[in-house]
Amino acid sequence: MRRYDPGSWRRSVEPKRAPSFALVYPNVDSWEFMKRFIDIAIRIVPILMLAALVAIPVHAGWTEDEFEHRPLFAYPLPHNKDDVIGNLITYQLQKGDTLLDVGRWFGVTAKEISNANGGIDWWSPPAGKQIILPDEHILPNTPHVGIVLNIPEMRLYYYFPSPTGPIHHKGKEGKGKVTPAKFVSGKKHSHVMAGGPSVVYTFPVGLGRFDWKTPIGDFTVRGKTKNPTWVVPKDIYDEHLERDGEAEHVVYGDDPDNPLGHYRIELTLPQYALHGTNVPWGVGMTVSHGCIRLYPEDIERLFNKVKVGTPGMFVYQPVKFGWRGDALYVEVHDDVYGMYAGLWAYAQKEADRLGVQDQVDMQKLEKAVEQKTGVPTYIMPGPAPGGES
Repeated sequence: MRRYDPGSWRRSVEPKRAPSFALVYPNVDSWEFMKRFIDIAIRIVPILMLAALVAIPVHAGWTEDEFEHRPLFAYPLPHNKDDVIGNLITYQLQKGDTLLDVGRWFGVTAKEISNANGGIDWWSPPAGKQIILPDEHILPNTPHVGIVLNIPEMRLYYYFPSPTGPIHHKGKEGKGKVTPAKFVSGKKHSHVMAGGPSVVYTFPVGLGRFDWKTPIGDFTVRGKTKNPTWVVPKDIYDEHLERDGEAEHVVYGDDPDNPLGHYRIELTLPQYALHGTNVPWGVGMTVSHGCIRLYPEDIERLFNKVKVGTPGMFVYQPVKFGWRGDALYVEVHDDVYGMYAGLWAYAQKEADRLGVQDQVDMQKLEKAVEQKTGVPTYIMPGPAPGGES
């Protein structure tokens, strides 16, 4: 588990699990980024005490420019049966922190942090408390190719580089249609051919609210637009008009109030796209009309990497099982759209379907389902590897 200390520019590592990430600095050289990181991580306030000048570290938050240039992590694609990426980080909350800012800086969301830390308050978390930042994930149970969005997790995975193919436009669907998830039996690593993806990027997302559900289905990236103009659909226009007393039919790409942000990735799923947002704190929430929102800095990076013709899928997996070495983990998320009668029954069926039920401590699994921390949790009998909790 890595520990982030805001009172020092260094990151110290406590290797309970082997590190498994590469750090990519977007559009900024390493030294310039390090200087920026130092400026963010530590602020020195001189105080005269008994004629001695003492420097005290004080946290001062992050600016939009700093968010724009925060690091991007590329995780090596696991080998063999492994499907856990990343490592947990611990962070000591500072006075004035909100989980929304902390989450955005570390590429997670306020919801993910709160769930991983017993439901702490998003807006006024306790200063001085050391928290877990959930930068560790079990990959969804899908082929490791293209773009995969797991709806209950509210997280997107992009396997890079990915092959591209022809674009097949799908027929029109009703808004918010949700169909049963299509699971493919067995491990998916054999689907990745030589020369295929070598790393995976992962980004938190915001999704459609309950009455505008983000649908399940396969798609292909059919286009990309910078500074997209939003032609407001009639049903959304009518909703805004009723709610606000006024509404726009068109919001142009250079408008700071454009909810699409500065980048849009169009999909063959009718009426759906991946795009930015003018309200970054909506990432990690179900507040859209079905489309997928990313942090402004994340959509820019995804936009620049993804090619037209890239395949993808939206899946619905609230309970994920995964291996790291010989250790079996489970990761449990809220059933955001109420697709299952109960997650405990669903988790047992998944364990049986994957053929791991004989290796699971059912009491540990039941506790993980109850807590829904969103953090990979060891569920085999006996103590966890390396003394993990």
